Amino acid sequence: MKHLCRFLSISLLLFCLVQTSFAQAYRILISNDDGIKSTLLETLSTGLSKLSDVEVVIVAPAKNQSGSSHSTDGRTLEVEKIFKNEQLFGYAVSGRPADAVRFGLTVLGKDKPFDLVVSGINRGANVGKLSHLSGTVGAAMEALYYNTPAIAVSQEVRGVNTEASALFISQLVSKYQKNGAPEGVVISVNIPAGELKGVVAKPMGDAYLDMGDYGLKSETGNKAVYQQKLALSKSKNTETDTYAYQQGYITITPLKFDWTAHKMLEDINSWGLTLKKN
Repeated sequence: MKHLCRFLSISLLLFCLVQTSFAQAYRILISNDDGIKSTLLETLSTGLSKLSDVEVVIVAPAKNQSGSSHSTDGRTLEVEKIFKNEQLFGYAVSGRPADAVRFGLTVLGKDKPFDLVVSGINRGANVGKLSHLSGTVGAAMEALYYNTPAIAVSQEVRGVNTEASALFISQLVSKYQKNGAPEGVVISVNIPAGELKGVVAKPMGDAYLDMGDYGLKSETGNKAVYQQKLALSKSKNTETDTYAYQQGYITITPLKFDWTAHKMLEDINSWGLTLKKN
């Protein structure tokens, strides 16, 4: 009986060791809209790689695709493996940020699915209305299309410690890894410059860029070049992410894929719209 118990104990131990060796690491797909050459992308990757039981894969646009929103560049992609110090750094995709994430999830994640997509770190904030124009947010939204949770992270262009930004995102990813990520939601994180006052969750609203009209820059024959006028704007709505960001707070805004104005559905159905016959 004693030998049997010892045999069962050893067998159980071996079984646990085998199961642990086959346990899959928490897989994170990192992308951005600034392009694979962005140093902020590398900083984020380095930071997340320090987490335990994590596998990081970089798939990003080959070139800067800022402002591309959730657009796509067609069905044919050119993908190049990028090496640094003779080690695979990531995959450069010829398309837009959403294309890069789609390729990563459907090809590189076909046999080993990803647990999370992190888009960033972006140069420049994506708070308020500008979120709709952001390729960083668009890349994260593409993850939701494939039922994969996502985080979009952006920071001020100057005066921000990027390593500290990566550390903050690592904290959030670690929480997801331990407790599970919210389904159907992109968490958009924006980090301002200067001394930080705290972290707040706020709805998106307002815009820190006032996009004016277009001024004529040059004209030759039938062709003309126009330049859009841009100006910085201060938010006065204390309830928005833009206001909190401009006051020195890291803002966290949960975004959903569904743009439906649900409260209007009943009203529209009461309009009495019918098909008209010729």
